[in-house]
Amino acid sequence: MAGCCGGCGVEAARLQAGQRRVLRIVLWVNAASFLLMVGAALYSRSSALLSGALDNLGDALTYALSLAVVASSLRAKAWVAMFKAALILGAALAVGGAIAWRLLVDPAVPLFGTMGWAGALNLAANLYCLWLLRPWRHGDVNLASAYECARNDIADGLAVLLAGALVWLTGRGWPDLVVAGLLLVVFLASAWRVARNAVAALRAA
Repeated sequence: MAGCCGGCGVEAARLQAGQRRVLRIVLWVNAASFLLMVGAALYSRSSALLSGALDNLGDALTYALSLAVVASSLRAKAWVAMFKAALILGAALAVGGAIAWRLLVDPAVPLFGTMGWAGALNLAANLYCLWLLRPWRHGDVNLASAYECARNDIADGLAVLLAGALVWLTGRGWPDLVVAGLLLVVFLASAWRVARNAVAALRAA
């Protein structure tokens, strides 16, 4: 029995070390993507790019929290997952505010060229993060919620590229706002899923 406990402890330590390594990488990737996207969003006046930037900022905070509770109890991880749901909801509200600003105050046509190259770089970074997190997608609530955030990023990246292409084809700004609106719905649904899983984990704990 003692040998089994020692072996289990070594295996748990190895598992936690792997989780920390992955979370550190995706944390820094998302922090860099946020800086890229927020600069591109301000320059191009794109609501879709701004939604991507806010998503990356939320993800960086999410991965930092996930890293902090890798070795914590299920209850602690569940509360952190609940906070992640709040961050996703905050990003959704910020996107809604950006859409309202573009509609009411600054209805300019975004620069589709900037949307294209920034969206492509962001999508590549998000695909890399999803690939790193995929083996952990059925793990505990901590890594599962991190994977949920990474999966949202793929939809976000594809949507931004679609918005840029439609702005280029139509010469109008409405595709940018439509895509931002769709991302708003994605964020709301994701916040609900993460919160629901967190509540289930709290009950189990």
